[in-house]
Amino acid sequence: MEQVSVQAISPTLQAYKTEMTLELQNILSYWMQYTPDKVNGGYYGKIDHENMVYADAPKGSVLHARILWAFSSAYNLEPHAGYLQHAERAYQYLVEKFIDPINGGVYWTVDHQGQPLDTKKQVYANAFVIYALSEYHMASGNTDAKELATKLYHLLVQKSYDQQQTGYLEAFTCKWQPIADLRLSAKDANEKKTMNTHLHVLEAYANLYKIWPDAGLKQQITTLLYNFLDHIIDLETGHLILFFDEEWNRRSDIISYGHDIEAAWLLLEAAEIIDDKNLIRQLKLVAVKMADAVLEGLDEDFGLWYEYEPGNDHLIREKHWWVQAEAMMGFFNAWQITNDEHYLRLSVNNWGFVKQHILDKVRGEWVWGITANGSLMPGEDKAGIWKCPYHNSRACIEIIKRIV
Repeated sequence: MEQVSVQAISPTLQAYKTEMTLELQNILSYWMQYTPDKVNGGYYGKIDHENMVYADAPKGSVLHARILWAFSSAYNLEPHAGYLQHAERAYQYLVEKFIDPINGGVYWTVDHQGQPLDTKKQVYANAFVIYALSEYHMASGNTDAKELATKLYHLLVQKSYDQQQTGYLEAFTCKWQPIADLRLSAKDANEKKTMNTHLHVLEAYANLYKIWPDAGLKQQITTLLYNFLDHIIDLETGHLILFFDEEWNRRSDIISYGHDIEAAWLLLEAAEIIDDKNLIRQLKLVAVKMADAVLEGLDEDFGLWYEYEPGNDHLIREKHWWVQAEAMMGFFNAWQITNDEHYLRLSVNNWGFVKQHILDKVRGEWVWGITANGSLMPGEDKAGIWKCPYHNSRACIEIIKRIV
């Protein structure tokens, strides 16, 4: 995305960049201080909001991949030696504990001692490891990381890519055979294809393309972008469709505001990475349409609600940390496309909501989320299988990079 001169627009931009720089340091300081498992290696599988460590909790491949990405990306922004050390720690643990040496691919979880636990091959997790390895290669120059990323890419194309209908099937057994339960989590529909996995396969492939501009990879990225334009985005409403059967028939009407605003900028970024002028033009229009559609879920305090179920007119009145991080970035992206300062104000105001309600000013990091009455969502992690330094650090990094 083209960088924008501070002098040309509101002076609040420089303050925004300064706050993002400090917040990125705060986020990563938390992960460096509290999360390394110095007994069993890698990072703890669970820490609660009181910063209590659950040392025997399972460890997730997505958690470790996102830690690897966050520290690598932060190092690529500013070469802080501590960031590279933590990236190397996450890399070594991923390679030693999560890579299946027999069947290839990435386990979903290992136990607290690093033994394989849930050995299914979730395409989503494999994508995040490709994403993280690519970023780590940029930070470290480690050629083994690049080689492993390309190997995992070829494996996904071989095992998961649907040659007839295009797109990627969701999950497999340890040996890459069909599996009955395809879901990422209990809240998901048990369907063959999902928006979420396709979004993060695209994100992973786009990052891999930066270090390995392979023609076949470029074609995969192009096809994925057209999957979104042809199937996954409802171009009438500007919302994403979350679940599909194998033939791209719609299997859900739930609206996920966080994914909508995340996809709005990630799709355009991928098109820009492969420098496809036609897709860039289309996806700029789509990004703004999706940002406008997300306004349906924006509360008066500028916090973004989680999900809406139109079938029974049910709004899930929760404001999750990651949804706010993506709102900050997605609205900022819409401002860059349009030069309409309305979107910039939405981004800055959402950050204001985060500062007031989501930052844990006592114990560090961001809380999982708050309920409609402003209370902390109970029983959620500060660090865990899904609570990682990814969405929030990425929002900081992207906004820092886009303001000069």
